[in-house]
Amino acid sequence: METNFFGALWVSQAVLPHMRTQGSGRILQISSIGGVNAFPTIGLYHASKWALEGFSQSMAAEVAPFGIKVTIIEPAGYATDWSGPSAKQATPIAAYSEARAARAAFRSAAIPGDPDASGPVILKLVDAENPPLRIFFGSAGLPMTKTEYANRIETWEQWNDLSIEAQGDM
Repeated sequence: METNFFGALWVSQAVLPHMRTQGSGRILQISSIGGVNAFPTIGLYHASKWALEGFSQSMAAEVAPFGIKVTIIEPAGYATDWSGPSAKQATPIAAYSEARAARAAFRSAAIPGDPDASGPVILKLVDAENPPLRIFFGSAGLPMTKTEYANRIETWEQWNDLSIEAQGDM
C-alpha cells in the first residue's frame, strides 16, 4: 500500500497545485492488470492497485476542468523481477500450496512483455491530445479483462432482481 497506493497519492497531491496553476498537466499512474482482475495468493497487491484505480479515476474527473489528464497504465506480465527476490512475500501456508502452484503455472505459461518497449509507448501517451483514462500494456490485458467483465455482468444480471429488491419500496 505504501508504494503502490500512498506513493502515487502523495506524488499526485504534490504536483496538482502546480498543474492547476498552469492550467494543464499529465499524470500517468502505473497500475496493473491486477487493478482490474484478481488472482489467488496476491490479494494485498490487488488491494493496492484497486485503490490506485479508484483514486485515479475519481481524480481524473476532478482535475479535467483544469486541463489535467490522468492515464492509468495497466501492464500485464513483463520480464522484470516483479515476483522475484525483491518481492516481499508472506510466509507460505501449506493449505494454499495448490493455489500458489496454479498461479506459478499460469505465470510461467505467459509470454512476458519487454519492459524496454514501454518507454516509447509512454511518450506517445504523454503526447496524445486525448489520452485514455486506462490503457493495457501487453497482449494479455484486454482478453483477460473481457472475460472477467463478461463474468461480472452475467452475475450482476443473474442477481439483478435481488439487487432491485434491496433498494426497498419507494
